[in-house]
Amino acid sequence: MGATATGQASMGKNTAPGEPVIVKKYANRRLYNTSTSSYITLEDLAGMVRDNVEFQVLDAKSGDDITHSILTQIIMDEEASGEQMLPVSFLRQLISMYGNSMQSLMPSYLEASMENFRQNQSKIREAFEKGISNTPLAKIHETNMAMMRAAADVLMPGAAKAAEKPAASESQSNEIDALRAQMAAMQKKLDELGK
Repeated sequence: MGATATGQASMGKNTAPGEPVIVKKYANRRLYNTSTSSYITLEDLAGMVRDNVEFQVLDAKSGDDITHSILTQIIMDEEASGEQMLPVSFLRQLISMYGNSMQSLMPSYLEASMENFRQNQSKIREAFEKGISNTPLAKIHETNMAMMRAAADVLMPGAAKAAEKPAASESQSNEIDALRAQMAAMQKKLDELGK
């Protein structure tokens, strides 16, 4: 089901405007798009995500919403096919957050970080192309760190006072230097890919 299926899958002819497309997953692992009355694949669902088509995946037997696990499966498939985007260090840190007192904060923090990244995506691309070391990416990092500090302050009220010590600004400087080094390495990789 190549591009045609994705195009069909994203058309919600039986779906009211603003309503998500309902996809049913059957025991035989087949996915059925109820708006187009056709079977689709995980690849088709990935295309719907890229086309900003809202959908909800329901277990056909129980009616349970399994959208989260299906989206996670799409990410796993993308990562396994060589399109790795998630660094091992990030995955380790993410796993370590499960069961941690900060676990409940992570979904909203990650959503806010991704939204911030999306809003600044064109600025970041432009900065990488120009090779500028003082980029919006540093500002995104600072914003993300501020959000994490605010979240930590809510859960651990004494943490903010400890962070106000002069060592904190040195720590931020070290983080920015590390970020600049990472950006330089990414720029080098981009330059190599461009050749």
